[in-house]
Amino acid sequence: MSRRFVIEAVMIAIYGQLLLPKRSVEYRIPYSTVMELYDLKESEEPIMQDPEDERHVRDKIGEMIAFFEDPFNKKKLERALVAPWKESPPMPINEHVTFVVVNAVENMQYGETFDPIETEIILASLRLQCPVLTDHVEFQDKVVQGAVPIQLYDIDDFEFAVEEGVDTPDGYSQ
Repeated sequence: MSRRFVIEAVMIAIYGQLLLPKRSVEYRIPYSTVMELYDLKESEEPIMQDPEDERHVRDKIGEMIAFFEDPFNKKKLERALVAPWKESPPMPINEHVTFVVVNAVENMQYGETFDPIETEIILASLRLQCPVLTDHVEFQDKVVQGAVPIQLYDIDDFEFAVEEGVDTPDGYSQ
């Protein structure tokens, strides 16, 4: 069985190791974060501090956009957009990684503390009963301080997170 995580699309572009897990992983990606790739690609704001890393990440963002725009994947993506919380059919990346895009809907449930994308990530995690994988320390702190009932892992703990036998908040193992 593959390990599932809710993750922002840009995290996959920034952290290449996420595409090389030791076991099968399924990334549940809120659709709004796929759309955010376009904004990041066009933005002049730096994504990375090192210029070489910046070029590399922007290239990876371009590759991800091209992946989602591929006619076969675009058709799968469009299936998710027909209704709130609908999921796309699986989009295999390699033998161990699959993307599933989720038409997550932000409902202001956490709107005072979290921005809309953070809220979608939280709600997707709750609804899909799978942990969040992120590098946003501020977001992690707000989740802990707000006692939001989700499990989350820092990107630096990725290998640990995909290990066998890690339980989710509801006590089920993935």
